[in-house]
Amino acid sequence: MIPLLPFYAEKLGATPFQVGWLVGAYAACQLVSGPLLGRLSDSTGRKPLLLVSQAGTFIGFIITAFAPNLIVLFLARMIDGATAGNLSLAQAYISDITKPEDRAKSFGVIGIAFGIGFLIGPAISGILAKSDYRYPVYMAAGLSALSIIATSVLLPKAEPAKNDQGRRLSLVAWGEYVKYFRDPQLATRLWQFLCFIFAFSMFTSGFPLFAERRLLWHGVPFGPEQTGFVYAWAGFLGILTQGPALGVLVKKFGENALNRVGFVAFTAGYTLLAFTFTIPVLVLTATVTAFGNLIRPTLTSLITKAAPKSETGSVLGLQQSLTSVAQIVAPPFGGFLIQHGALTTWGIAAAAVTAVGLVLATRADSSAAAS
Repeated sequence: MIPLLPFYAEKLGATPFQVGWLVGAYAACQLVSGPLLGRLSDSTGRKPLLLVSQAGTFIGFIITAFAPNLIVLFLARMIDGATAGNLSLAQAYISDITKPEDRAKSFGVIGIAFGIGFLIGPAISGILAKSDYRYPVYMAAGLSALSIIATSVLLPKAEPAKNDQGRRLSLVAWGEYVKYFRDPQLATRLWQFLCFIFAFSMFTSGFPLFAERRLLWHGVPFGPEQTGFVYAWAGFLGILTQGPALGVLVKKFGENALNRVGFVAFTAGYTLLAFTFTIPVLVLTATVTAFGNLIRPTLTSLITKAAPKSETGSVLGLQQSLTSVAQIVAPPFGGFLIQHGALTTWGIAAAAVTAVGLVLATRADSSAAAS
């Protein structure tokens, strides 16, 4: 669905700027629900909330498949966004059942799942879209239904950590999330994550439209099929960088170093993308950028280690909210640039944001080493 959605929205009459707001509408609803789902999972358990989240995704895809216009498509994305906490809940579940020293490797498993999804999903979606743009949406809905069944039947229950008094955490005021930004160690990791996800949101929402306007395949502008194969290559590389090798790399170089390597890769990759006009350069760009995938598992592990044990779900819910903030702002910003033909500026802007993340990561690691 990732390479298809911008094309699907364009077919319903959306401009690149409106495509950005389509992603933003999803994220705005996610911003409200993310911390709430995280808090609820701390008190009621991860599995029930995972099922709610997956059910919302299924309903959203069903409505998307039959959307007659852009308004209904917006509604579908908002329903999906309102229940979109499956990633942070899955991360919290992993945090509950793994030791701190094994978390980067365990979070890498999620990265492998993303990689497999990027390897298979976009390519199949692009091929199916040649016949009908709705076919990939039907497939996504079917996979969502399968995930609900798998979670219900296969996933064992995991008990969230209790606080010092031995009672479950309850819902608290939204303002309490500010305290996490007062913790120097945790705050710098959260700001790094915001830089990472802002640039990544610009890329994922804007690349199909960028490629359509910049690149040709046998004299024809890039469409869902060609874009899908680019994502498939990136997904294949994501499996390599977040597979069994990740655990070995973490032990040898440490999470901090790999986190910095990820920011370097994204900064270099997005810069190359800004000046990409040919297929060979695009392949090189996708290859370099794929190593940025090291950020998600290593940085998420660093965040969970800096967070209080009994508030892991809440902190990861906050991380999901930062994702939402980035997705509210970054896609419309990127869409505005693309709509006005500023394709090179679009790539440079994403690179600049990850460069800030690299500076933050380097300073944080230097401060930790000094202390």
